[in-house]
Amino acid sequence: MSDRSDDDVLLLGAGQGRVYELGTMRAIFKADEAETGQRYAVSEWWLEPGCEGPGAHSHAANEELFYVLQGTIRFLVGEQWIDAAAGSFLRVPCGVLHDFKNSTGAQAGLLNVFLPGGFERSMPMIVDWFAQKQR
Repeated sequence: MSDRSDDDVLLLGAGQGRVYELGTMRAIFKADEAETGQRYAVSEWWLEPGCEGPGAHSHAANEELFYVLQGTIRFLVGEQWIDAAAGSFLRVPCGVLHDFKNSTGAQAGLLNVFLPGGFERSMPMIVDWFAQKQR
């Protein structure tokens, strides 16, 4: 846990934050429960060309906001895949099955806000799962 409180100003530059390598995907957590009092977590996700993403999942008690920073991200929402180009915004309510991937030949990135916070606690386990999957 950080010694920062949730009312401190936080400024991070490009590439700064807590970095998690997930094969062809990289997550950079900019703010999480330590900085936000568990209200939300903010992260960037960078997907290399052809990255299959995290896999279809849902969150019973969390909603997610996605903003495409670069390239085109293919999102699964419920049972439908949709393409979202840079500048697109997507809100996924609690309990909705979702996934994302990069089906293009160029790197793609997105900004994620997870409400409420706490998702980052799962990241070490997720990193291990991805490492096992690649073996």
